[in-house]
Amino acid sequence: MATDSSYGRRQFITDSARSMAKAALEFSKEADAAQAPAPAPVRTDWLRPPGAVGEPIFLERCTLCGDCVKACPPGAIQLHERDGTPILFADHSPCLLCEDLPCIASCATGALEPVESVADVQMGTAVISHRLCTAGQGCHACVSKCPVHALTMDFGSMQLAVVVETCVGCGICEMVCKTVNDHVAIRVQPARLA
Repeated sequence: MATDSSYGRRQFITDSARSMAKAALEFSKEADAAQAPAPAPVRTDWLRPPGAVGEPIFLERCTLCGDCVKACPPGAIQLHERDGTPILFADHSPCLLCEDLPCIASCATGALEPVESVADVQMGTAVISHRLCTAGQGCHACVSKCPVHALTMDFGSMQLAVVVETCVGCGICEMVCKTVNDHVAIRVQPARLA
């Protein structure tokens, strides 16, 4: 009997030590997980390159070859981290609307179709947050940099306006705004989300 009760105490102490060690390990894992930074959310404000056909057809035609990425002189086109399709982020590297649009010429599948002129590009439309815009304080940097003259200054209201019919969504205005202001007041709404 003495042996059984001694064995029981030893077993109890051993089991207790194991349970405490297991609880400490689980607590440590949870603490590490709580301290690990959350993965960055995947951005959805990307633009398709110039000449991109409608999104469903684009996804059917694009073979993920990357030829448009290689053909882009300023390196604005990159591959989407999830599906490998070509995209641009206006606030990082906007489309400079190259004169001959080599990205379109490089696409052999018809995912990017030729356009008559730069004015026919339909990547998106600039949208202005008048609450954040400093045009009323004299900033007109985006107006002077717009390659298609889609931004105008209304001096009566001291606000910027977008000529929607003219805007091609290149994102140059967004990049300029980010460069000269504390808060980005102009963003390009991608055509695929319209």
